[in-house]
Amino acid sequence: MNQELVLDNTLQSAKNLAWWLYIAHAASLIFSLGLFSFIPLIINYVKREDAANTFVYSHHGWQIRSFWWYLVWMTLGGILFLTIFGIPAAFLVWALAWLWKLYREIKGIVDLNDNKTMP
Repeated sequence: MNQELVLDNTLQSAKNLAWWLYIAHAASLIFSLGLFSFIPLIINYVKREDAANTFVYSHHGWQIRSFWWYLVWMTLGGILFLTIFGIPAAFLVWALAWLWKLYREIKGIVDLNDNKTMP
């Protein structure tokens, strides 16, 4: 049996917004190392309730968690950078955090396009 998901205009609009927010988060990551990700983050918080009871709601949560965990890891790298011996570790933490955030943005876009919820 083949199941088909039918998107109404409201759901399609919420999905489009989530897609553009993924793009904004990714662009911020690439062009400013995530410095300007707070702008799409605010929109995630504001528009998340509009997507309640849909699979798109989980994508807003995924983007919000990605932002905060990325901030935690970048801050930890900053603290390590303050010590002479921690500087190499800081660069490693920053690089791994950047790759992890990029992975989450790509996975989110792929799953959004496949109409899948995020964990």
